[in-house]
Order: sequence, then structure tokens, then C-alpha cells
Amino acid sequence: MRELTVSHDCAAFEVPAILDAHGKLTPDCARQARTRIDTHGLVILTGLLSASEADAGLALIHETIDDPDRVRGAFASETDNRYLRRDFCALPSTPPVTAFAATLAQRLEAVLGEYCGRSRPLLEVTTLTSYRGSSHQYVHRDPIGVISLLVAVEDVSPAQGGTVFVPGTHLYGGSESRQGGQAHALTELFRTRCNYRILRHNLAKLWRMRKSADAPLAPGEFRDRVFSTKWDQHQPNLLRFLLGKNAQFSLRTLGPRTLWRLYRQRAALDAHFRLVQTAPRKGSVILYRSDLLHAGPDNRSPQPRRVFSMSIARDLVEPKFWSDGYSPHPTLVEEPLSLGDLLDHALPAPSGATDRRRIA
Repeated sequence: MRELTVSHDCAAFEVPAILDAHGKLTPDCARQARTRIDTHGLVILTGLLSASEADAGLALIHETIDDPDRVRGAFASETDNRYLRRDFCALPSTPPVTAFAATLAQRLEAVLGEYCGRSRPLLEVTTLTSYRGSSHQYVHRDPIGVISLLVAVEDVSPAQGGTVFVPGTHLYGGSESRQGGQAHALTELFRTRCNYRILRHNLAKLWRMRKSADAPLAPGEFRDRVFSTKWDQHQPNLLRFLLGKNAQFSLRTLGPRTLWRLYRQRAALDAHFRLVQTAPRKGSVILYRSDLLHAGPDNRSPQPRRVFSMSIARDLVEPKFWSDGYSPHPTLVEEPLSLGDLLDHALPAPSGATDRRRIA
């Protein structure tokens, strides 16, 4: 994406996953992961899952997407879902899905337990699948008080739309004191600058798609993505932008005072913030705080991007606000699960005896 300056250097956020004899992160590995989350708001644990375990997660995604009655997400990119540019779907609480989620929770217990109590609810288990022609999400925060996981069930390339983060923008007590007490104000300026460029990118892309043979627009799609009155926070919808009805980015964000501050603070924004795009390898898991600025880019590749995702509450989350950022499957709503339930879930004996990541 030419409009945004994006780094692909993720070395500062990566920690190789080392498992003990019980299949859990070793104390030192967990300590390193917690340090990354506290410092940057995210950690990328490389090789947390074996190839066969990642394949099992991919099979769950395929099973969900192949279901014509699947439950599509209602929290982001609704228009992309409607036109099959994305498949953001909730996974049902079947025994295989619950076992896969429990495997992740138990392997990551020493990290998740630092932030989430055992009674905290599992908010959702989803697949975040995107196809060519999807929109680039605006840079945003999810509802606060949550730890989210993104599981690479296959290699993800930058062109496929690996998630972008703005490291260090997570919120905590005293976080506004950074950058001489201007941290929060500068963060919002940076987000505004990014989202203006994302708006231009999405509009230009849609205009090109009008005559594209690779990702042709469906009847009515251009109108729904640019001029519709339907609620969607991550489309380049000019009507809702002009009316100020998009909470992520709208004309009311670009008043004269904001434009002047963007000009005056441009050097500070470049010095303090950067966008980093992840391209996780198969078996890697990204943990991030929900209040960290991030976005799901558009897929510019013919290869779908498939990611398994789950979110666990760190703090109290009122169920009526879950729909702002989370889409639990009806089976999870009917029979809620907590972190403690996942940690106590009985798993089959591990078969990866030759896994070199394990230590005695």
C-alpha cells in the first residue's frame, strides 16, 4: 500500500516458543512474552503450534466456511462479508473447536494468567478470512479489557493482509504521560493521518475494481461500499464520512485545528509512531491487547488469508457491548466458557514426541 509507510521488521516482537515437558511455555519464554506485551502491546510467539496442529485449526476454518448456515461476524467489515470479500465467522462450540481453543489456552497459561483471571469469559472464537478485493480496515482499537489471539494456520504474506499494529499505543495507567504528556493526543493524530490515507487507498482501489477482471465488483457493491447508509465502520463510505456517522473516521475528525496540528506535529508523529505489518509463519500465534491500535489490511493476493482468532476478557465486559468488537457463536452464548474452563479441559495425550521445541 503506497499511501502508508509500513515496516515489516517484527524482530522486536517475536519470541520463539519453547515448551516444557507438559506442553506449556517455559517460565523464561513466558516471561519474555509478557515483557513484549507490556512494552509493545503485542507478542508474536513463533512455532507455538506444530504443523499438524496448525492443520487441525485450518480444517476447523474450512468446516465453518463451507457451512452455508455459518454465523457471520457483526463487528467489522459487514459489507465485505456480504459480498464475500471476507468471511469473518464465529466458530461453534463443538468438541474439536473447544479442544483447539483449550490447547492454545493451556499452552499459553503462563502468559494469559498474568492478564486474565480464571473466571474471565471466552468472548469469541472466530475465523478471520479475507479474499482479494477486501477493504483495508481503519486503524482502530477494539473494546478495552481483552486479550486477543491470532493463530496463523498457514503462512501469511504481507500481500495477503497480515495484521498491522502500532506498537506502544496500548492504554494503561499513566500511559498519557509519555511524549511529554502528549501521548494520547499524538496517538489520535497519528491514527487520523493513517485513516485519511486508508480512505484514499480504499477509494482508489474500488475505482480500479470497476474494470478489474481479477476482483470484479458485484452489482450494487460499489454503491454499498461508497454511498450506502448501512452501518459499516471500515468501508470508504463517503456518505457516512461527510455526515460524521463513522466513529472510526469522518469529516468531523478533520477540522481546521486538527489539520493544523497534523502539520505542526508531523515530525513528532514520525519519531514516535510506526505501523508494523505482521506476516506470521504457520504455527505462530500473535497475542495483543485489545486497546492496541491495529487494522486488518486488504488482501491484494489471489490466495485467501485464513486466521484462527479467539478473545478472552481481561476485565469486566458487559455482554451488551460485545457486539462492538466481538461476535460469539450462539452456542457459546448459550453455554459460556471461561478461561478456567479452557485450562481444565481434558486434552488427548500429545503426539509430538519428536517436537524439538519441547524440553525435558
